[in-house]
Amino acid sequence: MIIRRIKSLLLLSCFLAATVNAGDFDSAEVPLLTDLQTTRSEILAGCRPLLLEFASEYCEYCNLLEENILKPIRRNRDYDRRVVMRKVILGDSATISGFDGQPASADQLGDEYQIRVTPTLIFVDQQGKEIAERMVGVTTLDFYGGYLDQALDTARLRLQQQGKCQPLPWKNQLNLLRPQ
Repeated sequence: MIIRRIKSLLLLSCFLAATVNAGDFDSAEVPLLTDLQTTRSEILAGCRPLLLEFASEYCEYCNLLEENILKPIRRNRDYDRRVVMRKVILGDSATISGFDGQPASADQLGDEYQIRVTPTLIFVDQQGKEIAERMVGVTTLDFYGGYLDQALDTARLRLQQQGKCQPLPWKNQLNLLRPQ
């Protein structure tokens, strides 16, 4: 009788753990961009750059980038302090409220930033100005995470230079601030 209860409790705990983990994976999705004015307040509140992922619906490289790089980053809560991420799906009919409050389509936003290839990652400040070198396409995933971290560090440094942020106490951030 006790063994059956223990087995039942183990099965129940495994089921609950699987359910919780499945929820974590869903929350790792890069949120779709809907309102840049609301996103601006997130940028200012945490003094974080905005990473805009421009993707298209049937882009295999976009899926590869999301599954292997962006979703794992979203699961890592340390990145919540470093970046605000939003996804723009080119060709989507959804309306996006721009930094100026005016409605725009995903394609119009893509044209504004001269996006020609998907996936493209751009890093912008609270006014929508690019503050780090954009990442266009995916050639190899082996070094992509490192390049992404470098771009995030550069974007954060530019925000600091604008007087919008305080330097982070992390060693790699402090090294970036030292004159060469």
